[in-house]
Amino acid sequence: MNKSLTSSLSVADVLSAEDDRYEAQIEGDIEALDRLLGKDLIYFHSSTIKDTKDSFIKAIETEKLIYEEMERSDSRVRIYGDIAVITGRAQFKVVSRGRQKNLDMLFHSIWIMRDQRLQFISWQATPMPD
Repeated sequence: MNKSLTSSLSVADVLSAEDDRYEAQIEGDIEALDRLLGKDLIYFHSSTIKDTKDSFIKAIETEKLIYEEMERSDSRVRIYGDIAVITGRAQFKVVSRGRQKNLDMLFHSIWIMRDQRLQFISWQATPMPD
């Protein structure tokens, strides 16, 4: 088989990286986030606010955005070469600009294998209807 068509990514590696990101967000671990987030990150919150890597990290660092709990369910991972797409449902408890929010969302999370490591490059979340 053509080596360029195979992937070194595994579902377990991708879910582990996603778990590490969730933990870093909850802990406010800026060093871990800097390592996990790709420089070209685009993060669309369920509120429709768009963040880049820098603005996302700054929001967590300044506590404009505090992740208290993050859980996902019904996850599905699809791998395309060096790119992995996770889709599923997520329940987050966050404090955003001083307001407590309980979020129930559908999401996609995209990871890429780059520079010998997985990097988180995209998030899109849509709120579940009430």
